[in-house]
Amino acid sequence: MGEIHDLVLRNGKEAARQMVEPEDKKLIDIASSVMASESADLGIAYSGFAVVNLPHRRLPDDQVWIRETRSVKLIMEPGVSPLTNKRVGVPFGAKARMILLYLQSQAVKTSSQTVELGRSMNDWMAKMDMSGGGKSYTIVRDQMMRLSFSSIMFAGLDAAGERMAWRKEAFVTGGMFAAFDKRDDRQASLWSEEIRLSDSFYKALIEHPVPLLDVAIRALSDDSAGLDLYIWLAYRLHSLDRATTISWKALHAQFGAGYKHVYQFKPRFIDALKRALAAYPEARVAIAQDGVVLRPSKPPIEKRHDRAITWK
Repeated sequence: MGEIHDLVLRNGKEAARQMVEPEDKKLIDIASSVMASESADLGIAYSGFAVVNLPHRRLPDDQVWIRETRSVKLIMEPGVSPLTNKRVGVPFGAKARMILLYLQSQAVKTSSQTVELGRSMNDWMAKMDMSGGGKSYTIVRDQMMRLSFSSIMFAGLDAAGERMAWRKEAFVTGGMFAAFDKRDDRQASLWSEEIRLSDSFYKALIEHPVPLLDVAIRALSDDSAGLDLYIWLAYRLHSLDRATTISWKALHAQFGAGYKHVYQFKPRFIDALKRALAAYPEARVAIAQDGVVLRPSKPPIEKRHDRAITWK
């Protein structure tokens, strides 16, 4: 993937776009937006989401979401809205991931479990190119409700693979929303209240954060698969001490929900990986016949001395 960044460096965005195949123009756009930015704003994700992920597409409102790797299992159950007394379904897609990234980042930056859903979120949505109006408003509100009312369980095997520890919790334990949709033309009216992350989720987030580059998140804001892989790479690459090959079978088990066979999953994964790598110039990753080769790489954002963050 380094050739994409080299093309942009040597020729600039517009010239580089003319030098690649049509399907690779998006990669040039992502790479150039990250490389041209002087911002070093920090985003945060809980490391658990580097291992297991939310669904990419909508599920039936009563369906439980389960993702499992060799060592970790995520079980997410849809909740019931106190506004409608109906199940709202589990969160899904890029919007859910972006909202969750906002909640996590704000909680860590402010050292507070309580996160404002007012002007701060509107400003961040605009910064991330997530318009607050029209259809986007409806989608964001729906995903916020899904995140608020769903419960999650993380389970993992011990080092010997003999015992499983599990923890059932929620993303949030409380908050305040308008009881009715009172949207008007003012951005500040979209969210006027606040939400509180659960004790256990907040504690896990503070103890196991994955620092991300805000501008990279923005470049992938409409790309749920690209966001998942960017977070995964940010978590894995800087902690490696040698080159490591992840087999296609293992990648399929971790990221291949919705694909029965590896051969169906592989081309879609490669496309998403290219987009994630375009947003992470420091990443040293190669696609091989037997899998993906990860090499020790610099983190996407330089280490900082934020008191709320324990750098791993």
